[in-house]
Amino acid sequence: MFAPQQFPLCYNPYSCIQEIDPYSLEPLVLKKVLIPAMWVAVSVALVNCGSSSSGGSGISGIAYRAFVSNPVGGGINIVNAETDVRATTVGPISAGTSPSMMVVTPNRAETLVFSGNNNCSPTPPSPPCQYSIINNAKESSAAQVPLQYPTESIVISPDSSVAYVALPLEKVVEQSQGAIEVIGVAGSNLGVSGGQIDIPSVQYLSINNGGDRILAFSPNSDSIAVVTPSNLGTGNAVVTYVGGFDRPVQAFFSSDDTTAFVINCGAECGGTQASVQQFDMTTNTLGGSVAACAPAVPPNLPQCAGSFALVNGSTMYLAGTPYMTGQPSQSCTGEPTAAQTCGLLSIIDLSRMTVTGNAIITDGYHDRMAMGANGQLFIGARTCTEIVPPYPPPAGAEVRGCLSIYNTLTTAEGNVAPGGVVIPPVNGDVTGIQPIGTRDVVYVVQGYAVPGGSLYIYCTTIDSNDNCLTVDAAQIPPTNNPIYAPLMVGNFYDVVTVDF
Repeated sequence: MFAPQQFPLCYNPYSCIQEIDPYSLEPLVLKKVLIPAMWVAVSVALVNCGSSSSGGSGISGIAYRAFVSNPVGGGINIVNAETDVRATTVGPISAGTSPSMMVVTPNRAETLVFSGNNNCSPTPPSPPCQYSIINNAKESSAAQVPLQYPTESIVISPDSSVAYVALPLEKVVEQSQGAIEVIGVAGSNLGVSGGQIDIPSVQYLSINNGGDRILAFSPNSDSIAVVTPSNLGTGNAVVTYVGGFDRPVQAFFSSDDTTAFVINCGAECGGTQASVQQFDMTTNTLGGSVAACAPAVPPNLPQCAGSFALVNGSTMYLAGTPYMTGQPSQSCTGEPTAAQTCGLLSIIDLSRMTVTGNAIITDGYHDRMAMGANGQLFIGARTCTEIVPPYPPPAGAEVRGCLSIYNTLTTAEGNVAPGGVVIPPVNGDVTGIQPIGTRDVVYVVQGYAVPGGSLYIYCTTIDSNDNCLTVDAAQIPPTNNPIYAPLMVGNFYDVVTVDF
């Protein structure tokens, strides 16, 4: 069995990477990567539905588990999220030929896994698309549902009984392609199709707190589809289309579900201006809005962007890449980077519908975000501007990828100022972010395209009472010392925790 020390954690400017064979998950080689002294360790823990383990163990015997999908190895790996060690008493859970995106049900009983990629289809030799339902207690696949085409968005009803899958390429008889697939995920309806709701090119879904309304978003559209799910699966689902938006992509809901805050992607998605638009869910009418822009710096125009958000209380953190005349337009002036274009984070007070702050982050299309302990916000993107140094990298060489970490605190975290941003020196797209609720740790999967996504660990709380890393307290350095601790290098894609 692997012992925790077999995954080295290095507390100095030269950080260790433990490389793991993507198929066997056996250690291969230990090598060092230079991390410039300007970088500080930033890692967070999300209080996900409680801050302690449920004690659920499955056959692996692990109380607090992380599932990591491996599209190349063809399975879901189980990792002990308390010790960062892969389960050795059980193998990967089967979930199709190339498992990638994962969603855990609200009651943590099942994990839904999409197997396939943007090229999957029902036509050979393309790989098949599949939707697997994992029974978390048994750590095994409970049902498989074939899909005709890929998905980027799955939402689950608050009672954990039904999943809604957006399929923009789904064939619909005598209509434009695109539909929401309805699938049971509990009881006698486990894996049973509940029918389709036809919505042209539907790409993203947001479900309200009560589970009685879904907002569906299609690319290149200024309308949203308002779906009433009470009759879903009966063929009588009510769909109402409402216009007046600007390339909407996402929505959040007030606690009483009377108001939705709709993210307008604007120019980045082929529209005009990014904003947050209030939408009255009781009357299906538009309310007030606020442009997601940074103040103009003469002689330049204001920069506006917003493709993905996270809401914490009444504060929204909205990330995106500003565009003008069809090109990225946010300069990186004043930032310590060779990148020519950057992204924008806007902080919005939803109670007043005002922008209270902005920060420069990586560019690309932002579609991952998580908040955790110590007020650190992890923001992931894909297809960003990357800085890749020669190997071995010369001293001080910049390494830049698609992860940004924003300090939301009014005080410094280490040597990161309030409102400061860290761009960790890791290349690649970010495909998974999962804070660990029992520790001051966040897992990040980054670099999937080339050479393959790796699972990294970030940590912030560094003191004698640290519960962040499984190391002897005497080895823990001062808070400001650069820390960077990868876990596994392979071909991973997503990571979730499945226990409370």
